[in-house]
Amino acid sequence: MKNTIRTSLTAGLLVLSMSSVFAAAPERTECIAPAKPGGGFDLTCKLLQVSLQETGQITTPMRVTYMPGGVGAVAYNAIIAQRPAEAGTLVAYSGGSLLNLSQGKFGRYSVDDVKWLAAIGTDYGMVAVRDDAPWKTLGELMEAMKQDPTKVVVGAGASIGSQDWMKTALLAREAGIDPRKMRYVAFEGGGEPVTALLGNHIQVVSGDMSEMVPHLQSGKMRVLAVMADKRLPGELAQIPTAKEQGFNVEWPIIRGYYLGPKVSDADYQWWEDAFKKLVTTKEFQQQRDMRGLFEFNMFGSELDAYVKKQVATYREQAKSFGLAK
Repeated sequence: MKNTIRTSLTAGLLVLSMSSVFAAAPERTECIAPAKPGGGFDLTCKLLQVSLQETGQITTPMRVTYMPGGVGAVAYNAIIAQRPAEAGTLVAYSGGSLLNLSQGKFGRYSVDDVKWLAAIGTDYGMVAVRDDAPWKTLGELMEAMKQDPTKVVVGAGASIGSQDWMKTALLAREAGIDPRKMRYVAFEGGGEPVTALLGNHIQVVSGDMSEMVPHLQSGKMRVLAVMADKRLPGELAQIPTAKEQGFNVEWPIIRGYYLGPKVSDADYQWWEDAFKKLVTTKEFQQQRDMRGLFEFNMFGSELDAYVKKQVATYREQAKSFGLAK
């Protein structure tokens, strides 16, 4: 009898233990894009939304919601303070989010206050102009800015100190231009500066390569340089790098997702396993390629360490421009 009780108790504890380790798929899923529709955060959420559905990892479509403000600051604060334990809610982030974190722009919260979950692709910084612009190369554009910085208006999806500003500032410094003399117009999200460029309200867009792919296909814009270590593959191979044009600037931008700080370890593990499966599928890879992203897969503790190292690197770059302490 005692053995029977002991066996039953052991089995019960095992079931309890197993249930705490393995979580089921969340009933409802949501991806928060921390900007208005049309930019890189929107792209990141929709990539996940479509891929999870196509591969059958979730049965109810993932909801995409928009929470603009501070290139991720509003969403970061909301998920920590108001929705910290929602297992089904992911928030998109990019290298720009990490740069802002490095400068203390997310308020009282730091890089340690969320659960960094997955990186599923990388993008690269770029500089683009209208197709009818007078500058055919990056060198010609920088020379025009050097002669008179007030005559070339640069627009981007965030404020001074953001990654889009930083890309142009690094190029300007390489060209011998004081970045503080640049005419820079800040928008919210990646879609608005493209609209302004096409409307001829600004002359240059500093942004991300993935955001430009649809516009390049329309023939209305021309990318003067991509900030990658080498030319990109496929149709984008015709675009020269900044480095090969004499400007030693690279700006890779990882894209991924984080969870609230109080999401359980079991739910976190479910998502980590789901992402590891997802990135191996042809459905996901096709969706990633369609959005102009390039392969970069990192998850869990490895990603957590990478993110924290990246934030420290960005802090040093920001200090060199007097943007961080």
